[in-house]
Amino acid sequence: MRKIDSRTIPWLSFLYLLAFLDRTSIGNAKLYSMEADLHLTDTQYLLCLTVFFIAYSIFEVPSNVILKRLRPSIWLSALMLLWGIMMTVQGLVHSYGGLMAMRWMLGTFEAGLFPGVTYYLSCWYKRSEFGIRMAIFFSAATVSGAFGGLLAAGISKMNGVGGKPAWAWIFILEGLATVVAGAMSFWLIVDFPDDAKFLTETERTVVIRRLQGDDQFSAAGERLKWKYIKASLTEWKTYLSIIVYSGSDMPLYAFALFLPSIISQILGYKATPANLLTVPVYIVACISTCTVGFFADRYGNRGLFNLGCLCVAGAGYIILISSRNATLSYVAVYLAACGIYAGIREYSAWVSNNVEGSYKRSVSLAMVISSGNIQGAVSSNVYRANQTPWYPMGHGLVLMYIVFGLVSTLCLRYMLKAENARRDRGERNEVIEGHEGGLEINGRFASVDDAKREKGDQWSGYRYTL
Repeated sequence: MRKIDSRTIPWLSFLYLLAFLDRTSIGNAKLYSMEADLHLTDTQYLLCLTVFFIAYSIFEVPSNVILKRLRPSIWLSALMLLWGIMMTVQGLVHSYGGLMAMRWMLGTFEAGLFPGVTYYLSCWYKRSEFGIRMAIFFSAATVSGAFGGLLAAGISKMNGVGGKPAWAWIFILEGLATVVAGAMSFWLIVDFPDDAKFLTETERTVVIRRLQGDDQFSAAGERLKWKYIKASLTEWKTYLSIIVYSGSDMPLYAFALFLPSIISQILGYKATPANLLTVPVYIVACISTCTVGFFADRYGNRGLFNLGCLCVAGAGYIILISSRNATLSYVAVYLAACGIYAGIREYSAWVSNNVEGSYKRSVSLAMVISSGNIQGAVSSNVYRANQTPWYPMGHGLVLMYIVFGLVSTLCLRYMLKAENARRDRGERNEVIEGHEGGLEINGRFASVDDAKREKGDQWSGYRYTL
């Protein structure tokens, strides 16, 4: 596993660090007179944030289908190269229209990375191994938050170089770094287990058999069929999962986009000190994310870990709503960060654990993540300039989403537990030729292996992760 880990996790985590840095750096750039230079009103600035998430959500599902049809080394690398170009050009705009267009294009090309990598990693690791890998990958988002504040503070010293303001250099330099990483990715990203060239034939066989032993019956490869996509589109788990994910994703983007502004307003610091004060918040969130991922893999019960994370985040926002003390509010930001970042990663692993079938998992993950990300369009508009310095409306709406996440997590866990119980009682047993028992309504198959391949996570022997 070390050989696989070394070829997948480090580079993909670095790519996600760049992705999250690129999408949220506008929050850092805002503090360096971007709105004044581009003559943006508060509403126009919020619309520029919103349009990113609309494009992002639209293109996630088709991107995951294309990823399965093409090689990850080609598709993910091409996306990175293109969004790096868009990020660079974002630093060259001179108007509201130009910024709006670049944010749309950035969302379009960045859409495929997170759902694509989530699905890609699920094709390499057993369900009990997936969480900590996903935690390490997603912790790059917290590192990007810390790194983004430091980077913005450093780049601000270039204000006026080449006739460009500090905010423009933030976009240009971060975009160029992404372009270079995208070009390198064509050689550094490895493909799926069934055709990964860095493994020997024997090693590929071992990887595939490990996954098949973990009820990932499609690990050896699967041909695209409409029924797999239809199964994802018509399943109740998909839609309840969307609500759960939205309960974490809206708070995630509200936090990431507005943390510098929140700290600046609450503590009264100017741009650079406010950006630097975001750094320890993200470091603590990174530790929390990896810790929760490790224990969730070790003990299972991902739903309970998700509930715990949402409770911690909710406590943070209750304090932010009620407190009028700057120090207490800053402490509450740490609670919110720990709960939000650990929770969103944990739930991504939970969704992946409960969907079998290569294409079905690809589409289900993309649907859940894209529907969650459209909430970024909501979070982009909840922190209004006329609500400073305490932002009661913004914090209140984030807390409302966290409550939605809590209630829907309880519902999903209850329904998965009830379905497992039905399978334990034999109510979902198929008719297997040459064997006694089973119900015709659940299907007739020549062998157990045929039932596994055809039904995926609907097979009577499959048990959902709670």
